[in-house]
Amino acid sequence: MSLQSTDPIADLLTRIRNAAMVGKTEVRVPTSKIKAVVADQLVKNGYLVSATVEDGKPRGTLVVTINRDGETPTFTELSRVSKPGRRVYANVSEIPKVKQGRGIVLISTSKGVMTGTEAIKNKLGGELLVKVY
Repeated sequence: MSLQSTDPIADLLTRIRNAAMVGKTEVRVPTSKIKAVVADQLVKNGYLVSATVEDGKPRGTLVVTINRDGETPTFTELSRVSKPGRRVYANVSEIPKVKQGRGIVLISTSKGVMTGTEAIKNKLGGELLVKVY
């Protein structure tokens, strides 16, 4: 079995969702730059507790702490918007609001990965990556 995934972001989100459903507080995934950036944005916005990268021999490991012991996860849904078979792009005026502003959408812009509100402030559009609430 190969560690390569055709969609690394979807793989990260699926592992986080599955771990949260069975009550685990931490998940370890093979790291990549985009996975680390998406996890850092989720930590920055309060949906995850922490995300750290451990160096390893062929590849490092991204250690994602979903919640603390005895607590419930702070997210209800993590979903991938743009997929390898169907990319979804949005201009500044087309950036969606998730659950009337209670959730966030992560967008890959020319200035890096940011939330929808940050992209609107910076007047940037891009590829819609993840929807979280």
